[in-house]
Amino acid sequence: MQDNTNNSSSNANPPDAMQQVDEHFMSLALAQAREAGAAGEVPVGAIVVLDGAVVGQGFNRPIGNADPTAHAEVMALRDAARNLGNYRLPGATLYVTLEPCLMCSGAMMHARLARIVYGAPDPKTGACGSVLNVFAEEQLNHHATLHGGVLAEECASLLRSFFQARRSKSELA
Repeated sequence: MQDNTNNSSSNANPPDAMQQVDEHFMSLALAQAREAGAAGEVPVGAIVVLDGAVVGQGFNRPIGNADPTAHAEVMALRDAARNLGNYRLPGATLYVTLEPCLMCSGAMMHARLARIVYGAPDPKTGACGSVLNVFAEEQLNHHATLHGGVLAEECASLLRSFFQARRSKSELA
């Protein structure tokens, strides 16, 4: 079942309590995003949470790792799978600062995540509702609950600042 709104009726916690939890974990994903930016990568960060505990974390590393699959979400999923000793992560939630792309959404499906929470929408490559919604495809075998817009302005601002600085640097060169 999906929830692309900001209020999930299927949550046991009241919306305000769930919102506080989501904002707390998104702030941890934002810290990961800042690490990516400091490393010269596009500032996207992600964490995986299971039973209220962070079990995986990651930030964008495609440039540094020379790996096109080294998106923040994939890095966090790899870390969580390694920490838990299982590539399946049922019941887990992934928090990411930017709406996941198709590749990352596919990896999340294979991991069997219960929930995906993202900050800023991605109107160019977002696969959780902006360009397409892969989790709404009935033919696919796994569907996670989606929740977008958590700390969206802070997440988007970090990206805007990064690309603005990159453009300014490029113009000076």
